[in-house]
Amino acid sequence: MKRQIIDTIEQYDKIIIHRHVRPDPDAYGSQFGLKHLLQANYPNKTFYAVGEHEKTLTFLAHPDTVDDAFYQDALIIVTDTANTDRIDDRRYPNGAYLIKIDHHPNDDAYGDLLWVDTNASSCSEMIYELYAEGVKYKSWVLPDEAARLLFAGIVGDTGRFLFPSATVRTFEVAGQLIRYNFDRNEIFNSMYEKEPNLLHLQGYMYENFSMDENGAAYIKLTKEILEKFQVTPSETSLLVGSFSNIKGVTAWLIFIEEKDQIRVRLRSKGPIINQLAKKYNGGGHPLASGATVHTWEEVDRAIEDLKILCRDYK
Repeated sequence: MKRQIIDTIEQYDKIIIHRHVRPDPDAYGSQFGLKHLLQANYPNKTFYAVGEHEKTLTFLAHPDTVDDAFYQDALIIVTDTANTDRIDDRRYPNGAYLIKIDHHPNDDAYGDLLWVDTNASSCSEMIYELYAEGVKYKSWVLPDEAARLLFAGIVGDTGRFLFPSATVRTFEVAGQLIRYNFDRNEIFNSMYEKEPNLLHLQGYMYENFSMDENGAAYIKLTKEILEKFQVTPSETSLLVGSFSNIKGVTAWLIFIEEKDQIRVRLRSKGPIINQLAKKYNGGGHPLASGATVHTWEEVDRAIEDLKILCRDYK
């Protein structure tokens, strides 16, 4: 499969790389890591990485601007995106050929060529595996900037290597990446240092979360609360792991009210929660998922479903 992807890349002079909406470090790491990897090995081709910019990830990269006409006869690669509804920049079908590279469950098997590996810790780890195959197949090289981006993506999706998704292979890949010339401290500081207002919101979350006897925890962050702490909905993604260090928590939901919907972030220490996410217009990994609801009545139903899930797990 990896060689098929390499062969396909070599057939096109124009390559546009997409990823999912509301990007996280792995979305940027895999997307821009792939861009820099391919630029280093195919300097005569043109590569763009597109999508709406997430300002909290400015330390990693900034998306490119591409004219509609450029999509004609272009190869499109989508990284780290499970389904078409979540692909950022809706022009992705306008190319000549579409490749999907992802590590989420393959519920939406879109694309002309698909490489999905649910055992990979991150899509960034998969891009490194593509590079490793490229070394053997086409004598590829990995530039420092690609290594930096892939390392950041792996760190982000493994929670600094604390999540069960971090395998022996993940540590091997990370060990190879840190041989390159980039500042790991800068990555960790940029990813995990928080502004005071965000820490104040985190304190509010610790003071106001609810948890039942089975470890089902949740908190509702309304627009009024976000405005009080001057935190944007996207910035709350930096707090999604806050409940992981609370003793007794089994799984948790964080509800973030946005302009026209309520974002749900689901995390678990054991129960499989991506099926719960699918019930509420979402999906993701077994222990880390996202969903969307539109009323507080749906929020309450999701909470009850979480309680049942944690009760049955216990």
